Amino acid sequence: MSYADLRELHSALNTASDIAYALESQPTAEEAGQIVDALRRALDAARALGAAHGATGCSLHPKGAVDPLYGDKEDPLPPGWGRCLLCNDARRRAGAQRRGGR
Repeated sequence: MSYADLRELHSALNTASDIAYALESQPTAEEAGQIVDALRRALDAARALGAAHGATGCSLHPKGAVDPLYGDKEDPLPPGWGRCLLCNDARRRAGAQRRGGR
């Protein structure tokens, strides 16, 4: 986790909050735009915090693709599998080869 990203997240959320609480009943387009900008900054900072760990949780491919079948209740992943599409695809292919598939 980056301290700078966390500070940016706090700053952006505080800015958005300050603007929102100072609004009159009919905010101007400029005021609404300022809130949107602050919330976008907050979203970018939050994404940067999450990127440090990677969406996949995989040590080999922390920024790789997330397996779209992850968490599917109809077809749950086997125990020990994670969210990394690259690793799960390799596991699926290895399993197919062991079963005599292609």
